[in-house]
Parts: sequence; C-alpha cells; structure tokens
Amino acid sequence: MLPITVYAASTSGEILDLTNHFVGYFSILVFIVAYAAVMSEEVIHLRKSKPVLISAGVIWFAIAWVYAQNDLPYAAEVAVRHNILEFAELMLFLLVAMTYVNALLERQVFEALRSYLVSRNYSFRKLFWITGIIAFFLSPIADNLTTALVMCAVVLAVGGDNRKFILISCINIVVAANAGGAFSPFGDITTLMVWQKGIVSFSQFFALMIPSAVNFLVPAVIMQFAIANDKPKSLEEKVEILPGGVMVIFLFLATIVTAVSAHNFFHLPPALGMMLGLGYLMFYSYSLKIRCKKIKIDDHYGQINIGGIDFHQKKGTFDPFHRIAGAEWDTLLFFFGVILSVGGLGFIGYLTLVSEIMYIGWGPTWANVTVGVLSAIVDNIPVMFAVLTMHPEMSLNQWLLVTLTAGVGGSMLSIGSAAGVALMGQSKGIYTFLGHLKWTPVIALGYVASILTHIFINGL
Repeated sequence: MLPITVYAASTSGEILDLTNHFVGYFSILVFIVAYAAVMSEEVIHLRKSKPVLISAGVIWFAIAWVYAQNDLPYAAEVAVRHNILEFAELMLFLLVAMTYVNALLERQVFEALRSYLVSRNYSFRKLFWITGIIAFFLSPIADNLTTALVMCAVVLAVGGDNRKFILISCINIVVAANAGGAFSPFGDITTLMVWQKGIVSFSQFFALMIPSAVNFLVPAVIMQFAIANDKPKSLEEKVEILPGGVMVIFLFLATIVTAVSAHNFFHLPPALGMMLGLGYLMFYSYSLKIRCKKIKIDDHYGQINIGGIDFHQKKGTFDPFHRIAGAEWDTLLFFFGVILSVGGLGFIGYLTLVSEIMYIGWGPTWANVTVGVLSAIVDNIPVMFAVLTMHPEMSLNQWLLVTLTAGVGGSMLSIGSAAGVALMGQSKGIYTFLGHLKWTPVIALGYVASILTHIFINGL
C-alpha cells in the first residue's frame, strides 16, 4: 500500500529546485561526459547507447536520493514513470517502422532500386540530382537514415574512383534526407516526437514542405557546378524484388494510414496504430509462407549487402520476428538514455532556466533558430526533447519553425545527424567531417533561406 497523501503531494507541486544543489551540478557533469562519449563514437568505437544509459541511471538515482532525504520518496518515481511512458510510445512506433524497413531490405526492394539506377548510364551530374531528389521524397516515408544509406550505396556503386563526385553527392544526400524528413512525422525522430505530443497535426507538417525543399535546393544548385558532367562506366546489373516485396510496400503505407487515423480520428496513441500495422505484416508473412510452400520456392538463407551492412534473407519467405531482431537496438536504447537523462535535468530545474533565457529573453524566433544550430553540434534528439519538455508558450508556426530548424540544422555538420554519421562510416573515408565542413557555408545559406521561406509563407 502506498502512502497516498505523500504520493499526491509529490505530484501536485512539491518539486525541489536542485539547480544550485550538488546533485544538480553532478548531473550536468555526468550528462556532459556521457554525451562527449556519444560524439566521439567514431573515434573510441563505443556504441552511443552505453554512456547515455549509464547517465540516465546515475542522474535519476541521485535525484531520488535527494528527494528521499526530504521525505518525498515518490516524486522521482512519478517523474520517471512519465518519462518511461514517453519512451515506450516512441519505441513501439519506431520498432514497427524499423521492422518494415528491414522487411523491405530483405525482399531486396531497395537493392532493386539501386541496381536500376546504376544500370541507366546517367551522367554524374544527373545522378547527383536523381539521388538527391529521391532522398528528399523517400525520407518522409522510410526515415532519413535508411534513405541516406540506400542512396549512398548508389553513389558508391557508380562513382568508382571519382572521389569528388562521391563526396559532394553524399553531402547532397545528407541535406536532402534531413530536409525531406522535416515535413513528415515519419521522416525524423524530432518530427515524430512533436506529432506524438499533439502539438502539430499530421496535415500541418506539410506546411514545411516548401521551406524544406528550399533547404535542399539552395546548396544543391551551388554544389552541382563542382561536379563534371561526364558519364561513369556503364554497369550491367539486375536485381529483382523477392516474392512479397511489393505487397510489403503497400502494407507499410497501410500501416502509416492506420497510425495517422488512430491519432487524428480516434485520439489514440499513434504507436497503437503502428502495432496494428505490425499485425498486418505478421499475417501476410504467414500467407506468403503457405503460398511459397505450395509452389516449392527454395527457402534457404542467403545474404545481401546494402550500404556496407549485411542482411540475411530467405529467398522464399520471411519471418517478421527476424526482422524485429534486426531493428537498430543501439539507436532505440540511445533514445531511452537521452529521454531519461534530459528528463532528469528538466526535473532538477535546468530546462526551466534555459527556457526563460532563450524563449523569454531572446524571443521564440531567435531561440528556435539557435535550436537548429545546436542540433548541428550536439544532436537534434536531445535538443528537441528538451524543447518539448520546456514546452514554451508559442504559436503553431513557431512550433513548425523549431521542427524545421531541428530537422535541417543538423545538415550543417556531418556529425549533426544520424544520416551524416552513418555515411561517414559507409563511404570508407571519402565522405569526411572536413570534406563536409568545406561546404558548410553553402548549407548554412540553405538553412537561412528555409527559415526566411517559412516566415514568408507561414508567418510567425
């Protein structure tokens, strides 16, 4: 039995201000050290989930200790449960999306797209534009990370020894994928968090489509002149989509419709709609298994490689549980650590101070522009979660502005987005931090142009 009076008191305003307490300073230090390890992942080869998981646990244990000393033993528990609920909704949503993406990879849908493009004998400049445009329009559905990996595989396949083409095309893909993800709840983690919070509805995100396009097109128009208009060597390659691949595409789209309907029409968490969509995939896998057995399709395991990543696949059927196992668990656990760590700093009181300085002192417009710059240096996920936790009083168009800046701001540095970090590893030293940095002024020009476009079209 819980002491209900203390429990109620701890949830109704008895929150300690620990911003000048030893535990507050200690928690900030723990988070800084953890995030420094995250940013050094490519150097120290420590997966990013590990330091933030330690950070989350240490911060909340320290907070709980202080509250226990002040006879408020349940306040920290209530706050942690709230953060865990937020993560659970995000995780279930992403888990289904990752499962579908892995199913599409296994059915060789993306590999078929790659082989089609490399066999068309396009010029380098045309391939620059094709990969960028596909990245911009594929990212809102498949997410910016997967899109960037698929398009980079195309560039590496046709680029050959043309390192300049590969570098500039990878930069263009990162910018395009991040820009495309900014006008869809499914394109980036930050937009998904804003949508699930109910701050911006599904249809309202499309007000950012033109500003996002400007963010992509401005640097692309300038960078194209650095690419020679020569043609690469012709590559004859043909990959066919495995049985069921096209149907999985339609089921994925149906799942998105289900999630949107659950949120918009039934006022249910979008994650519930996504889990229903996972049921679609599971039932279809069963019917595909029965059908393939009847026509005796070979069922042994093979292996395909997409973007430097090996995917095991069955030629005849696929098992959704194998696809769930293939989800990016390091990323999901990273989200858990970030949400709990930032939530702990917010519970201590630091986010309130930051909100007062930025959103009251500077005004929402400059604060939201700064959020985009910070997302290039740190990462847009903790920055956006901090903004959502602060929940400053802003108009809808200001919330759209911070969604835009957090989504596209990370393109200014290669370490500012998951797409950029992934391509640095995939391109085998051709796409680098310094290579991207040379084009940062041009990308920043697109960042400023997208903000001005949003203000001109949507207002503030």
